[in-house]
Amino acid sequence: MHLMRYHAHGFAESATMPHDHEHRESRQQEILAILDSHRVRSQGELVELLRERGIAVTQSSVSRDMRDLGIAWIGGRYARPSEHDERDPGVAEVSHFLRGIKPSGPYLTVVFTMAGAAQAVGLAIDRAGWPELVGTMAGDDTVFAATASARDQRRLIQRLEVFLKEG
Repeated sequence: MHLMRYHAHGFAESATMPHDHEHRESRQQEILAILDSHRVRSQGELVELLRERGIAVTQSSVSRDMRDLGIAWIGGRYARPSEHDERDPGVAEVSHFLRGIKPSGPYLTVVFTMAGAAQAVGLAIDRAGWPELVGTMAGDDTVFAATASARDQRRLIQRLEVFLKEG
């Protein structure tokens, strides 16, 4: 993107604005570094900490970065993915009820369970707090799990497949 920068004295200067993708990776690394060293309780706080480090950022870009990084809200603060247990104990408790997993389009995953177990499995998946999950709806032997993107769906399926293999 090419911009003209106008100065107070009336002259113009050509400027090239960096593309967001050029800085996304370094910004995301800074976010992880901040989470390692600070107890961050809001996205606004994270935006301020990034600005203190010289990174101009909007709250919406921070929100996208957090989603992409799999950052979760745990114990009253934001936590990097390695800080929370991928093997949620609540899901582990009901994993023996799992019978299969199948994507249905890019945002919906169907989780098959034993008869009468879908409510317990859906509740355990909801309570796991996985950042890629939007929510679930359960019937008798089927849970519909909604995700915000195809990428989130792949991550959810990977998590559930671990439990399916062990259950």
